[in-house]
Amino acid sequence: MANTATIERRPLAGIGAALAAPFIATGRFLVHLAESGPRMRALEHLHRISDEELAAHGLTREGEIRRILGINAAI
Repeated sequence: MANTATIERRPLAGIGAALAAPFIATGRFLVHLAESGPRMRALEHLHRISDEELAAHGLTREGEIRRILGINAAI
């Protein structure tokens, strides 16, 4: 399944742009930080593996998600 998000961005003008710039930069940094972490890389790798391949190794997708995210993972 593929999801697509389309976001239309209009440039901010004047003082609004100056006030929003630090918040926009902080948001982009936090997203980049989260996406570059080892958990995200492991989840992306899991996403590329089929359920049949996981079953061949005696694993389930839910079990692997819990293993990657830790004990606090809720699906």
